[in-house]
Amino acid sequence: MRYDVIIIGAGPGGIFSAYELTRQNQNIKVAVFESGHELSKRHCPIDGDKIKSCIRCKSCSIMSGFGGAGAFSDGKYNITNDFGGTLYEYIGKQKALELMHYVDEINMRYGGEGTKLYTTAGSQFKKLCMQNDLHLLDASVRHLGTDINYIVLENIYNDLKDKVDFYFDTPVKKVEKTDNGYRVICENGVSEGDYCIISVGRSGSKWMQQVCDELKIETKSNRVDIGVRVEIPAEIFSHITNELYESKIVYRTAQYGDRVRTFCMNPKGAVVSENTNGIVTVNGHSYEDPAKQTENTNFALLVAKHFSEPFRDSNGYGESIARLSNMLGGGIIVQRFGDLIRGKRSTPSRIAESFTVPTLNATPGDLSLVLPKRLLDGIIEMIYALDKIAPGMANDDTLLYGVEVKFYNMEVSVDENLESRYKGLYIIGDGSGITHSLSHASASGVHVARQIKI
Repeated sequence: MRYDVIIIGAGPGGIFSAYELTRQNQNIKVAVFESGHELSKRHCPIDGDKIKSCIRCKSCSIMSGFGGAGAFSDGKYNITNDFGGTLYEYIGKQKALELMHYVDEINMRYGGEGTKLYTTAGSQFKKLCMQNDLHLLDASVRHLGTDINYIVLENIYNDLKDKVDFYFDTPVKKVEKTDNGYRVICENGVSEGDYCIISVGRSGSKWMQQVCDELKIETKSNRVDIGVRVEIPAEIFSHITNELYESKIVYRTAQYGDRVRTFCMNPKGAVVSENTNGIVTVNGHSYEDPAKQTENTNFALLVAKHFSEPFRDSNGYGESIARLSNMLGGGIIVQRFGDLIRGKRSTPSRIAESFTVPTLNATPGDLSLVLPKRLLDGIIEMIYALDKIAPGMANDDTLLYGVEVKFYNMEVSVDENLESRYKGLYIIGDGSGITHSLSHASASGVHVARQIKI
C-alpha cells in the first residue's frame, strides 16, 4: 500500500497528527499503525474478583492502543511550559501554548464541553508552599476525567476512521528510508509513504532507540523518574485539589539536594497497575462522574535521576528497580508510611487495620528493600514537607505503592519542525523524549501536521 503519510503510533501525538492532516486536506491518504487494540477492545482483565493483579498481557490495554497510555489516564491536559516536556525549546513558548490551547478546543468540541479548567493563577497555595520551602509550578489544567477522556477519544476516532486507514494490533518491525519516502515493515505486510511520523510513546522507547540506531539518528541520554504512588484520604488534600485539582509541587531535599515532585494527582481516584514491556508498575486514575469516585486521593512522588558517562541507560536503571519490586511482591508492593519509617514490613493484617482503605489489591511488603536509600530518603523528606501544607500527609496509615517509574525515551535529535536528519521523517510525542504529557504530545502532533503540505 502507498500512502501520503504513514503514522506509527495511535497515541495523542499520532491522533492529532492524523486529525490535523485530514482537516487540512480531505483527499490526503493517511495510515496509522498501532501495536495495541482499537479503543472499544481495550479492556484490562483485572476485575478485582477472578483476576486481582497484572497477568502480563501480550499487549497491555492500559498502555497501548488507540489513545495511547493516556486513554485510561485521568485525562489531565496541563497547558503550560513549566512542565510536561521541552517542546517550547524547539518551537517557541508562545507557539507551544497556542497549540496546547488549540488541542483543548478540539477536546471540548468532541465531548469535553462542561469540564473544568483549573488554574494556579492567583492561588493562595503558591505563597503557602513557598513559606514551607515547597514550590508550586504554574499551569492551567483541563481535567476531563477517565470517563470523559474516553468519550472524547471515541468521538475523535469515529470522525477519523472513515478518513484514515487504521491498522490495529500491527506492531511495526522496521522503518526504512527509500528513494522517494519511507517503507514500514510489519509482520503481515509492507507499506510505503512519502512522509513518516513516529509517535510511539514511552512504552515504545526501546523500539525507538532501535530505529534511531538503524537509521543513525543521534540521541542523547534522558532521565528516568522513580518513586512511589501515595494514597491518602481525600480530605487531607481537598483544600488544594478543590481549587487546583492538579498541583505540581517541587521540593529540594536538605540531605542530598535532590528534587522530588508530585505528579499525576487524582482526587477521589483509584490506584492502578500497568505493564510496560513486561514490567508491572503503578499509576493512578480518576473520574469526572461522582458515582465512580472513591474516598481517597492518590498521586506520585518522583525523584528524577540523570546519568552521565559512562552509564547512559537510564531506562535500564529504572527497569531493574521495577523488576526487583515485581520479584519481591509478585507485582505492586504496598506499605503503610508508619511501617516504613519504623523499619517494619507491612503485613496483610496491618493493611486491613489501616484507616486508609487501599483501592488497589497489592502485596503488603517493604519498599526499603526495593528503592535505593537516596531515593527513599528523599521521598520520606518530601512527605514530611507536604505535611506542613496538608496536615495528615505523614500519618501512619498513608499508603505507599511501589514502584512508580516514568520511562523517557532517549532524546532524539530533531530540528524546529521536529524533523529528523531525514527529510519527511518526523519524531514526536513522548517517544521523542521531548514531550512528557498529553498536552505537549498532542501539540507536537498538530505542529508536525502543519509542516506537511500535500
